[in-house]
Amino acid sequence: MTTGRQLISTLTADGQLTLELEEKDFPDPTGNQVLVKMEAAPINPSDLILMTTGVDLANADYSPGKVVAKVAPPLVAAQAGRHGKPQTVGNEGAGVVVAAGDGEMAQALMGQRVACVPGNAYSEYALADAMMCIPLGDHTCEEGASSFVNPMTSLGFVETAKREGNEAIIHAAAASNLGQMLNRICQEDDMGLVNVVRKKEQADLLKGQGAAHVVNSSDEDFEAQLVKAIADTGAFLGFDPIGGGRMTDTCLRSMERVAAAKLTEYSRYGSDQPKKMYIYGRLDMSPTILTPSYGFGWTVSGWLLMPFLNSCDMPTLIGMRQRVVSGLKTTFASSYKSRVSLEEMLTKDAMMDYAQMATGEKYLVTP
Repeated sequence: MTTGRQLISTLTADGQLTLELEEKDFPDPTGNQVLVKMEAAPINPSDLILMTTGVDLANADYSPGKVVAKVAPPLVAAQAGRHGKPQTVGNEGAGVVVAAGDGEMAQALMGQRVACVPGNAYSEYALADAMMCIPLGDHTCEEGASSFVNPMTSLGFVETAKREGNEAIIHAAAASNLGQMLNRICQEDDMGLVNVVRKKEQADLLKGQGAAHVVNSSDEDFEAQLVKAIADTGAFLGFDPIGGGRMTDTCLRSMERVAAAKLTEYSRYGSDQPKKMYIYGRLDMSPTILTPSYGFGWTVSGWLLMPFLNSCDMPTLIGMRQRVVSGLKTTFASSYKSRVSLEEMLTKDAMMDYAQMATGEKYLVTP
């Protein structure tokens, strides 16, 4: 048994959220499990759902290794399933395998630096499945800390598009760490990509990285720009991390405008061009607004990384993992604004900062 600190998030029915570092016992790994001494773990938007979403951080009670705060009532109700049930935090990270089960795959990782997705990466130690670990070779743990969620998600978008017979895609919030990876992948794979950003400097950033189609949602002619980019690329599939508001609606409407322009006769039901948007995040927690402006040939669906990976055959998974490792310093490189310890990530200044999920300002936890 190994003992170490681990971040625990607990929400009660009356809306009190407690984030606290607790001493935990980690059992010896068995079978294909490995015990990883964690050295680096990024703070991703998906991690903040358990930490900062709907939380009154400005008026929270901060003490060393502990934060107590109130959560907005609608968010409390929406998370009824976790009331009173402590949750570990931190989807992914990297560290050194210090113990391994007797399984062949686990034993092969003993002593190696690996990236992993244990679900409790904000911890001094984590148990992980060897199948879900990526050996980092000569790469550092910091270089490999973000080598799973964003790289595999961006590769998953391209693989999904190919499966569904698409040659181009739309990506909202495209200047993010993931978006920049996707831009590089699409250039390598000759996949058309329409990058949607919200600031001129973000547009300039992506254009400087070779992006051919970048549209700014803050521009007055945003939808006209989007229509032209869809017409140029044939992008009738999109991925939206914003979730709330009108982004998905605007993309579907723009797709329909391109498709309808090709009709030789008017149809009250719209074009028969399939149009699809995947929502894979909730940067905007407001309702998703859809309007009756694109006929009936459309689909809005959710996209999650783990179900996608479960749908892949072994050669596809191995190929994706190998591609990530070989491109950790290029295609899949990540950058960080700040590095914080487990204690520092629970300070007011840090939480108020990383809770904003600002583009290009990712935090790295160094347990």
